[in-house]
Amino acid sequence: MIFGLLSLTVYFLNRLVFAPQQPVPKKELLVYCGITMIKPISVIAAILEKREGIKISIIKGGSGNLLRSIRFNRQGDLYLPGSESYIRQAKAEGLISKSVHVGYNKAAMMVREGNPKGFQQNLDAMKSPNHYIVIGNPDSGSIGKETKRILTSAGIFEDVMLNVKELTTDSKRLIEVLKDGEADLVINWHATATWPENSKLIDSLPIDAQYAKKKRLMLGLLSTAKYPEIAKKFMDFAASDNGKRIFDSYGLYQVD
Repeated sequence: MIFGLLSLTVYFLNRLVFAPQQPVPKKELLVYCGITMIKPISVIAAILEKREGIKISIIKGGSGNLLRSIRFNRQGDLYLPGSESYIRQAKAEGLISKSVHVGYNKAAMMVREGNPKGFQQNLDAMKSPNHYIVIGNPDSGSIGKETKRILTSAGIFEDVMLNVKELTTDSKRLIEVLKDGEADLVINWHATATWPENSKLIDSLPIDAQYAKKKRLMLGLLSTAKYPEIAKKFMDFAASDNGKRIFDSYGLYQVD
């Protein structure tokens, strides 16, 4: 009996001493990112993962929907919406402690490549019942919110709403309806028309500068950040010259 107990003791001691070391879990950042900025943020995340030996998870979606998720979940480290107004709102609610400027957005009208219906750079085309018009939902994403602001400033928001065939959640869907031939004209973030997968299929028509203005892109540090010092390193890189070049390569910095 004693021999059996000694054998078990030795067995478990050996397990403790010689058991393979379990890898220490990597520190992980959670980033909430608007659809239009997902490409540069993914590039920056890959650089920081390698440099810092961490894992970075990205949740993408409409900026308004992301803010609702942040409010509900009360977790995460960074938030990059498509409009600075969401950052101001989140700061007012105590959800963000700090933010940095990383790029610019600007809205434009978009049509299928070659502009087959001959649209002019005139917002009044959005009112015509002869065209299939799609815009973003002001309650779900930054492009919808900006579209409402532009059309209201031009005094035609209500007229356009009577003519709109679909309200989409985000910029990705606005690209899809043009590519698939479901829409004649949309308003979307200009940057999306510059991406290689879109540039040969979609044309961008500038909107008069009195209505469509450059919008600052601000990256916010969430008050729920589990690793705020690492999150700040992400912010510092995104706001650096190298970070700005990455944003610019996706049409999100040098905006006319």
